[in-house]
Amino acid sequence: MESAPKKLRLGVLLSGRGSNFLAIANNIRSGALPNVEIAIVLSNIADAPAIAAARQLNLPTKVHVSKGRPRAEHDRDMLATLRENNVDLVILAGYMRLLSPEFIHAFPTRILNIHPSLLPAFPGLDAQTQAFEYGVKIAGCTVHFVDEHLDHGVMILQRAIPVLDTDDAHSLAERILAEEHQAYSEAIARVASGQYEIDGRRYMKRV
Repeated sequence: MESAPKKLRLGVLLSGRGSNFLAIANNIRSGALPNVEIAIVLSNIADAPAIAAARQLNLPTKVHVSKGRPRAEHDRDMLATLRENNVDLVILAGYMRLLSPEFIHAFPTRILNIHPSLLPAFPGLDAQTQAFEYGVKIAGCTVHFVDEHLDHGVMILQRAIPVLDTDDAHSLAERILAEEHQAYSEAIARVASGQYEIDGRRYMKRV
């Protein structure tokens, strides 16, 4: 009798409402994202709404408050918790802190982030507003591996949407978020499959 395949264990880092985290959790529970499980949900904000949501889902949670602490010291606590929970892949889901080099080196090509623009355009904060005010006709989101530079790592996938004449910055952000909820789980599934290779800055699926 064959044993069940080992599930990829996710460590989810977040700071706010965590809508991307909830989309991922729902896809795992529904079976749309198989062979993946959430090992731990971590927040740097004690009263982050997503932590309360994770507890309602009976997921393991932990808070390491970052305010007033050196980044490297805080990140060491985060890393220790991830290791204690045997995390394979780290997912940033609205985690509003830059990671220290020590953290990134601990999980090489094992940290994912989603950004609400078609990188390399509009990195940093308020990307949707940046895109809208620039007047682009196509917007979207990017899931990428995290490296030492802001919104810079190898891109796994992108999803694009047209910018409508009826859009404002808020409506554009909401439509991009709907794409994010699909894109993140798709990217996790791709990484979980192991059927890919990285050549320079190119992520390529193995045939």
